[in-house]
Amino acid sequence: MKWIKAGLVLLTFALLNGCATAPKQDYSAFIQSDPKSILVLPPVNNTNEVVAPFGVMATVVKPLADSGYYVFPVSLVNETFKNNGLTVAHDVHSVAIDKLYEIFAADAALYIEIQDYGTSYVVLDSDTTVALSARLVDLKTGQVIWRGKSQASSSEDRSDHDSSLAGALIGAVLNQVIESTSDKGFEVSQKASQRLLSADSSNGLLYGVRSPKYGQIEK
Repeated sequence: MKWIKAGLVLLTFALLNGCATAPKQDYSAFIQSDPKSILVLPPVNNTNEVVAPFGVMATVVKPLADSGYYVFPVSLVNETFKNNGLTVAHDVHSVAIDKLYEIFAADAALYIEIQDYGTSYVVLDSDTTVALSARLVDLKTGQVIWRGKSQASSSEDRSDHDSSLAGALIGAVLNQVIESTSDKGFEVSQKASQRLLSADSSNGLLYGVRSPKYGQIEK
């Protein structure tokens, strides 16, 4: 009986470990394209949080620049789209590839969608979550050269020092007050964007030409 129980525990652990491993990214199209400049389009917001696009847009430039890419200034890009009558992210994402290249002459465009953004409250806790998906498109060929997904949560860094019911209730109240009175979404967005885009992440972009690690492909 002991052996059966031990086997079941090992099998469960193996299955969970297997599920947690993300599929390996295929970088062959990315290497062939070798983009040096990236145009970040306004993210499409699939949540009910109106601040989500601003919170995410403010956090995506740094991991791209740190990875060695020239990133077109966000304010300049937004102003250009507005001057052309494009104020909705869905409309911007529908602009033809050759038109984007004609206007900006960027090597690639980054299309981001926000799948989750906000704080959820349960009886004993609260949690702020940000989930993103993105694809990078070569603006000369229209080919998708990279896709990625990421998720981050405010509960990741918490440590439960007091496991009693009273301690859990006090902790829950404090978490709810902090997350409802501060812009926790922005902080969690930073983690999600870093995991999604940074060349230091397991399935992020490769290092760009401005990085001393340019040419290093192994993750």
